[in-house]
Amino acid sequence: MKRKNSFITLILLLVFSVILTACGGNNDTEQDSAGSDNSENNEEASLLQEIKDRGVLKVGLMGTYQPYNFLNENQEMDGFDADIAKEIAKGLDVDVEFVAQEFSGMIAGLQAEKFDVVISQMTITDERKKQMDFSDPYITNNVKVIVHEDNDTITAVEDFKGKDIGVGLGTNDETYLRTELMPKVGDFNIMTYDDVITSLKDLDAGRIDATINNMYAIKPVVEKNGFKIKAVGEPIKSDRAGIATRQGNDELIEEVNSILAEMKEDGTYKEIFVKWFGEEPQE
Repeated sequence: MKRKNSFITLILLLVFSVILTACGGNNDTEQDSAGSDNSENNEEASLLQEIKDRGVLKVGLMGTYQPYNFLNENQEMDGFDADIAKEIAKGLDVDVEFVAQEFSGMIAGLQAEKFDVVISQMTITDERKKQMDFSDPYITNNVKVIVHEDNDTITAVEDFKGKDIGVGLGTNDETYLRTELMPKVGDFNIMTYDDVITSLKDLDAGRIDATINNMYAIKPVVEKNGFKIKAVGEPIKSDRAGIATRQGNDELIEEVNSILAEMKEDGTYKEIFVKWFGEEPQE
């Protein structure tokens, strides 16, 4: 009887030992998994460190928006935004890599991690702040009504009712036309474009009645192509563009803001601005 009881006790001890080992193993696995997750989250949260480790800042821009960003005759990315991007990369002590992207897909491209930042006249809006983080503004653009030089019937946005109005697809200007202007002045037809040149070609040919844009953007295109168009009336709004990145990268935004401030303090920003726009910045 004693031998039987001893055997049962031994079996119970072995079972209990197995259970303890299994529980301990699960805890270790869970801790290892949690540690791994925390490590991954830390890596994802430090985009600034990732950029520095990589040695390259990937910048998304249109590449078709002269004088802000465009391919020059040597097929190199050039323009105001490109020069700003080069200085930001220089301040981070890394190289710069430009990634061309249509503006309508710019936010999706950023979220898909095709590039680290957007430096492509991305206007700072409350709606966009829900999807991206922005640096301090690096330029302010005054937007005006643009018509054919023979058009005397449109002198302000109030004349848009019933007309065909061109605008960049996915831009802040498109949002303005649809959500703010149309409810005020009445219905008009909005025609969207992936680039400024095509919209101005249609305006010059009479296929649309007007567009809205800023003179910095259209001046070189008009001069190069000989478009017979003009700006009319007072500015309808002022847009402030910032450098955008994915949310949760405060460290990167702080570094970018510091570089922008230093550029303005040492005269680098003014030099770039005068180079592309022929006048000193007002801000």
